[in-house]
Amino acid sequence: MKLVIVESPTKAKTISKFLGKDYEVTSSYGHVRDLPKGALGVDVEKNFEPHYVIPRKVQKRVTALKKEAANADSVILATDEDREGEAIAWHLMHALHIDPKNAKRIVFHEITEEAINNAVKNPRDINENLVDAQQARRVIDRLVGYKLSPFLWKKIRGGLSAGRVQSVAVKLIVEREEEIKAFKPQEYWSVTARLKKNGGEFEASVSKVNDKDIGKLDIKNEKSAKEISEAIKSSQIHVGAVIKKEVRRNPSPPFTTSTLQQTAAGRLRFSAKQTMMFAQKLYEAGHITYMRTDSLNLSKESLTTAKSFISNEFGKVYASSAPRVYKSRSKLAQEAHEAIRPTNPAKLPQEIKDERERKLYELIWRRFLASQMPQAVFDATSVEIIAKGLKSTYTLKATGNILKFDGFLKVWLSKFSETELPELVEKDELSLMEIKPEQHFTEPPPRYNEATLVKTLEEFGIGRPSTYAPIISVIQDRGYVEKDTSRRFQPTETGFVVNKVLTEHFPQIVDVKFTANIEEDFDSVAEGKRKWQAIVENFYKPFDENLVKKYEEVTKEEFVEKTDEKCPVCGKDMVVKFGRFGKFLACSDYPECKTTKSMKAPPKEIGMKCPTCKEGEVIIRRTKRGKVFFGCSRYPACDFASWTNPLEPAPEKKTVRHKASTKKEDSKKG
Repeated sequence: MKLVIVESPTKAKTISKFLGKDYEVTSSYGHVRDLPKGALGVDVEKNFEPHYVIPRKVQKRVTALKKEAANADSVILATDEDREGEAIAWHLMHALHIDPKNAKRIVFHEITEEAINNAVKNPRDINENLVDAQQARRVIDRLVGYKLSPFLWKKIRGGLSAGRVQSVAVKLIVEREEEIKAFKPQEYWSVTARLKKNGGEFEASVSKVNDKDIGKLDIKNEKSAKEISEAIKSSQIHVGAVIKKEVRRNPSPPFTTSTLQQTAAGRLRFSAKQTMMFAQKLYEAGHITYMRTDSLNLSKESLTTAKSFISNEFGKVYASSAPRVYKSRSKLAQEAHEAIRPTNPAKLPQEIKDERERKLYELIWRRFLASQMPQAVFDATSVEIIAKGLKSTYTLKATGNILKFDGFLKVWLSKFSETELPELVEKDELSLMEIKPEQHFTEPPPRYNEATLVKTLEEFGIGRPSTYAPIISVIQDRGYVEKDTSRRFQPTETGFVVNKVLTEHFPQIVDVKFTANIEEDFDSVAEGKRKWQAIVENFYKPFDENLVKKYEEVTKEEFVEKTDEKCPVCGKDMVVKFGRFGKFLACSDYPECKTTKSMKAPPKEIGMKCPTCKEGEVIIRRTKRGKVFFGCSRYPACDFASWTNPLEPAPEKKTVRHKASTKKEDSKKG
């Protein structure tokens, strides 16, 4: 009997369908060894040797696996194909005392019969380089967490933590908030005309004055906008140049982990954590390929299958003549892996039972098929309108787009609206129906949401596909950031203070380039070019020296904010301190005087009367767990409460989504 070990029962159940009676498939339920929770677990004096333990909660499972392994002729470790999966296989081998000669490692991008049988026929040894790369990450992250967190406890307050990647993510959010606070809106104006020709109306905006281009901010005030408007009113208006051309638009590549998280956040309002949870279930059920990847590669078999499916279901005109091949822009992408795609396009989205899994699968299914379909073709028209006044000549610009061939848009719905212009010929005279000067103000950069934060982390080379969702979860769980009513991240007071400490005293820990360079170091270990202990030593030595120095230099008083308020008990000055729930006032004579006062900010109103009692104001409130909701300021006299902002339109109970039609469906409609 051959024993196959995977991480989850669902994965085990799916794989067991494809293997014969000679195989028994079981699961480890995830990690079986890790660094200890209550201790550093890394011997910095002995070449950073990690001390791994079997957590108590999995000891019973490990004992059962040992018995099964002892009775097996050989053990096949079929954990995930990435570095973490390789490390789990390595830990299983050691925890179960399996002889390396009897342990075989198999990997696959998808859980299908063909993929599993091919993997079983081609086992390999555990890749020690991948294991070492994962060890380097784990050890450095442990050193930062266990060495730096106590510093924060001593200098600010207990319960805080620092992390090599999480602290950089918090810094990005804090810096964006500081940009927003420092931003000063700038006024500008636009001038738009509504014009008419042979019964057809269209709009054009001022783009030039006397052949000088007008930029977005060039019309600075109402006076200038009205002067231009009045001049155009009294001008003779005719068509200038008319430029018509065919425009082609390419489909996007198939999903990687980050682009899937970004798109699911925008289209489905899934958090990164939810996206990965549903994707994991789809993968383990055999519906999609492995979901932690930064590669855009597609297998030859998948390309052949896609072309055949598209041709049969949508018509030959929608099947690209040659396969579309995509290359990742990131030099760190692991090209040996595949992009995220359906294992079989013939598995239609409506066949997935769970609603949220179905929505995510449909997104993956559509994106993959679209990536192998022809360009969308548009007829684009650009028209210059000339308004010749007494003093100046004004040029207005109008554009139109007409979809000529939908191509990949047949399955991938994207934002596009057709704008049809009337038939216009050079020197045609036009009638002015209306001229509109409009005031605008420049806006600050938006706060990060989950999609834009993941995109930024990826662009900077911070983290890897498996780390984006955990990073986003941990910075919220630690109370460093929270989501506003628009589901965008804003730093808390604690986030501001911790970031200030780390930026001023441990700049390398929160330096974007430094963190990205460490990721490259991990990659060099995975490629067998460097030893993992050398990577750790290069990081740890200067970090530890600086930490020792900062314990001496930095005092807690640096982070104490003085006030004019006196202690009501002893008369000493009250100072601002930080607790688990934000700022509070405390006597400066602590611990002799332990007087404290809360500093609760007044509730934030949204500018709306309570819809229930008509007397109170609707205010933003929080549950004990920190979740935002909207309630009446007269509570408990009025018990109005809502999870959604009453000022925003209520979401539809049932969302009707466009569905890609197929030849079969079209024939039914016919």
